[in-house]
Amino acid sequence: MDGSSYYIPAVAMAVVLAVKTPALLRGWRDPLLRSVCALLTLASLVFCFAAPPTIAEVNRVTGITNVSAPLVYVLLCALSASCLVLIINWRGGPPEVTRRLSRRWIAGYGAVSVAIVVLFALGDAPVERLRDLDTYYANTPFIREMIVLYLAAFSVAGVATVVMCWRWALQVRGWLRAGLLIIALGFLSNVPYSAAKFTAVVARWNGGNLDDLSTYVAPVLASAGAQISAVGFALPLACQRIGDSWTTWSTYRRLDPLWRELRPVADQGERAVRIAWWSPVQLRVTQRESDIHDGMLHLHPYFDSEVRARAYDAAVASGSAPDQARAEADAAMVTAAVRARAADPEGRVISSAETGAAPAPTPSTDRPRDLVRLSLALSQSPVVAAAREHAAPLPESDFHERTR
Repeated sequence: MDGSSYYIPAVAMAVVLAVKTPALLRGWRDPLLRSVCALLTLASLVFCFAAPPTIAEVNRVTGITNVSAPLVYVLLCALSASCLVLIINWRGGPPEVTRRLSRRWIAGYGAVSVAIVVLFALGDAPVERLRDLDTYYANTPFIREMIVLYLAAFSVAGVATVVMCWRWALQVRGWLRAGLLIIALGFLSNVPYSAAKFTAVVARWNGGNLDDLSTYVAPVLASAGAQISAVGFALPLACQRIGDSWTTWSTYRRLDPLWRELRPVADQGERAVRIAWWSPVQLRVTQRESDIHDGMLHLHPYFDSEVRARAYDAAVASGSAPDQARAEADAAMVTAAVRARAADPEGRVISSAETGAAPAPTPSTDRPRDLVRLSLALSQSPVVAAAREHAAPLPESDFHERTR
């Protein structure tokens, strides 16, 4: 009997879990990461043990007919609890509230799991059923109660997840909201799944036969719901990662004008260690910021507050907002300092600064966005372009004034 439709998603979940394992080992104390890994593990186990070939093998190895039924039902309960715990930890909030809610759901589904095992032990299911156990034993004492209990628990988890996701989706925007709505849609399929199962079981109670609803329709609904929910869980995380990568690459690209402006100055000092082109973009941004700060340090004695003041007034006069005007003024001062440094190859200004000259002004580069704003001003501001065109080598008289 072919179980590929079960084993393929089980292997896919296992591969994702293997990728997540190093992060889990590094951040074991992170409850969200633990919840994600628990969900992946349980989802993989459910798909694996629900496959008819695995059901037959487990029954054969244990020597207990139909023992796979309570095993799969317990795994489904654990998976339901893990979904709820993941949503709770993902949503966040006060840690004590998050822990309390998580423990309540875990305790509740733990009790259901114990009850399922006890009911199976009390019942009698001597004929092995790989696909239609729910309807075949619908009238068997204790087995009947076990079936109703697991279906009820599964339905409660689906409804609770839908309610939690819907309420949270009303409070957020963007990809997170889309992901929550998709998760809610996936878990909403638990309702028709349970309805199909219950309908088939109740039909058996009344002497009818609607087994196809349980044997063929319900598994399709469960599979579709699981896949939809998986997309919902993955979408916000994947889009956030893509968005973060895009933002980092954008920062790297926007810093390019400032980095190129300062590169001749930085190259005159001790050359920084260069990283490979295949290095992570975060490392490349860090390296670029380090190069820029090194260049600023070399230029520090050449910064001129008068150049910045004139550029600031010109930027304000042209309609720039105060923050943008400060960035343009700093950029004009930087580009003037680069040319002053190029006109002073012997480093006379640097020597004078080391002997106690008045401290030079410093551009605002405390935050990464300050560097980005400064870099964009270098490439886009007409005030900076005008300062670059009029920048001249440091006159001898100015040199004596700066070193006095």
